[in-house]
Amino acid sequence: MSSATLPTETDVLVVGAGPAGSAAAAWLARAGLDVVLADAATYPRDKTCGDGLTPRAVHELSRLGLEDWLRAHTVNQGLRAHGFGQVLHLPWPGGSLPSWGSAVARTELDDHLRTTALKAGAIGVEDARAVDVRWDGARVAAVVFERRGEGGRTGAQRFEIACRRLVVADGVRSPLGKVLGREWHRDTVYGVAGRSYVASTMTDDPWISSHLELRDEKGAVLSGYGWIFPLGTGEVNLGVGTLATAKRPADIAIKPLMQFYADQRRDEFGLSGDLRMPTSALLPMGGAVSNVAGANWALIGDAAGCVNPLNGEGIDYGLETGRMVADLIAGLGPDAAGMSTAWPAILREHYGEAFSIARRLAGLVTVPWVLPRFGPAGMRSDLLMTLALRWMGNLVTEEDRDRAARVWRWAGRRSLAVDSRPPFS
Repeated sequence: MSSATLPTETDVLVVGAGPAGSAAAAWLARAGLDVVLADAATYPRDKTCGDGLTPRAVHELSRLGLEDWLRAHTVNQGLRAHGFGQVLHLPWPGGSLPSWGSAVARTELDDHLRTTALKAGAIGVEDARAVDVRWDGARVAAVVFERRGEGGRTGAQRFEIACRRLVVADGVRSPLGKVLGREWHRDTVYGVAGRSYVASTMTDDPWISSHLELRDEKGAVLSGYGWIFPLGTGEVNLGVGTLATAKRPADIAIKPLMQFYADQRRDEFGLSGDLRMPTSALLPMGGAVSNVAGANWALIGDAAGCVNPLNGEGIDYGLETGRMVADLIAGLGPDAAGMSTAWPAILREHYGEAFSIARRLAGLVTVPWVLPRFGPAGMRSDLLMTLALRWMGNLVTEEDRDRAARVWRWAGRRSLAVDSRPPFS
């Protein structure tokens, strides 16, 4: 889009066109609002991610009308858990969620979601990095963007897009969120993860694999896991992730660890060739951010710390928060200024209990002796691991009323009651 055709104002400006931002833009446009969807990248673009789509993410994609498109990609039936001498096959539990999952490279998934938003009526703006805002009292009146010049030089062109409401979905680092006062708190657990692609003879495997006994080159058990997710394209997504806190930071070189993990699994998974496109990222988790909303703006998805502390999953939360913020904006009306209290309350209602107990459990895993002592016992029990898959995989929904769901909510309520800093505060 040339500078002459750039939009100058809109009802809702969405900054960031990943799953969260594109979902928000699609739902807002379908509700009849004027929407601009801006991103610093030019699409398609890559994103550090495991590419896995859990049944909860599948559910949200189906709500967007993308189930047929998703079924044309790989379909998996559950988790193959490896560790401490055991291999368990754990089917997706189903219930109120679909009984299948998938995996789609983020280069393709994000591009398709963005296209879905544009087809719904959103106006797309690429190569537009949000760098500042213009205030009107407590409200954001406009966002200031920079567009790269020739040779990649930043600052060659600056422009504004005025907006009545602003949705910030610019990822884990959230540069625009920082401008608005977002703060990431590292006293609770956070993640450090790496991802790559590699050719495999098991690219059509109907199970995604997680190695819950992740060891370094010295043989020490690490507080994390390795994964191999078949993509149905001749390659798998292979990665590792570890957990850390400010008290117990991760002193690990992720890319060498990922290479070591791949070398260990090369024969078992028919891996061949070098690791392709290795990348790494830090992950705020469990709502460990404050200032997630203001008078007419809200942070969603990764920008709001909506990442599962127990498995690093964030796509499902991104899609859900995109839909929920669209519902809120459509209900408040164009001149309402109630997002500063309404949006944090919605996030706490939907995720507060689960994030509280999940990050508490994940924090325990960072204690060096916990996994070696309790991991073997857990892996010997199909029942415990099935419960763990459901709880730790974010597969308990508000509609679920069975015993496992009730226990998870009970634990969440009690954990939340003793949090020194509850999620999103």
